[in-house]
Amino acid sequence: MANIADLTKLIEPEAQALGLVLVRVKMFGGTSDPTLQVMAERPDTRQLTIDDCADLSRRISDVFDALEEAGKDPFDHAYRLEVSSPGIDRPLTRAQDFEDWKGHEARLNLVEPLEDGRKQLTGDLIGAEGDLISIDVRKYKVVSVPFGAIADAKLLMTDKLIAATVPLSAEGAEEYEAEEND
Repeated sequence: MANIADLTKLIEPEAQALGLVLVRVKMFGGTSDPTLQVMAERPDTRQLTIDDCADLSRRISDVFDALEEAGKDPFDHAYRLEVSSPGIDRPLTRAQDFEDWKGHEARLNLVEPLEDGRKQLTGDLIGAEGDLISIDVRKYKVVSVPFGAIADAKLLMTDKLIAATVPLSAEGAEEYEAEEND
């Protein structure tokens, strides 16, 4: 399987050339259905348009095609490329994400359990201070863990999060709603 750090080094300049910031590069699906997932966003809106996805997908494909032609293909097998926005219930992959989304509910899965045996923390994000990420765990207490102790984290879908995530455009929504109601 391809090395994620190496893939990220290839993909990041392509995202930056389009004015985008990488949120996550991840392989999943195993050997039966390998998928390279690339999540990116515009730093000013924290969103991605369909055109942004298409443009980034083309750039990534062009880089990988050129590497393959040069005999330096980063993959030794077929794979699917998936380029998307992080979505509303986005993964939290950078320390800054925990600060940017403080006050919202999140679930953190830890690399190793805490002293009390907890390996998953769910609650309201308090934020990031240096390397420490703090979360007010429901019916427990405020817990702070080093960023490196978090295996993965994501926001949880709530009314508050939906209200805070305004779409870039609602153009065409009326037509869609009319079709749904017909």
